[in-house]
Amino acid sequence: MKTILRTLLPIMALVLAAPMTPALAKPAAAHSGAAHVGPAHVGPAHVGAVHPVSGLPVMPLRVRGHAFRVEIARTDAEQQRGLMYRTTMGANEGMLFPEALPRRVAFWMRNTVLPLDIVFIGTDRRILNIVSAIPYDETPLPSAGPVSAVLELNAGRTRQLRIRPGDKVIW
Repeated sequence: MKTILRTLLPIMALVLAAPMTPALAKPAAAHSGAAHVGPAHVGPAHVGAVHPVSGLPVMPLRVRGHAFRVEIARTDAEQQRGLMYRTTMGANEGMLFPEALPRRVAFWMRNTVLPLDIVFIGTDRRILNIVSAIPYDETPLPSAGPVSAVLELNAGRTRQLRIRPGDKVIW
């Protein structure tokens, strides 16, 4: 097992470091044709389990001392799909959309069945803003500033756990 991991880790590092362009998290300037950088590298040290439904890597994430297991949407295809068509998600689960360079983003809920809390995370890994997202609503939901990542959680979960702007997100 250790030999397999030693072989796979360098390959995973190359795959994860490849430039990617997400479509779900659109740059605020997307309508003007501005260049887009793509998701950030989430290193092999963070990659562990794989989610049984999406097949995406899962890693731990903490906010206000509460532990979540989040799927990491790294590639263009993964970010385009996001949580589309999913009908369930555990109370302590979520999806993280990392960005390579900080930028303003806006999310929408195309083909997304689950109501969500969308948590925009700034460059200091503190929450900039949280928006409630309604299933199937394609209205852009913007970040309050440049983000390094976006976290999607079940709707109402941030209120239930008293998660709010300014809270530190650890991963």
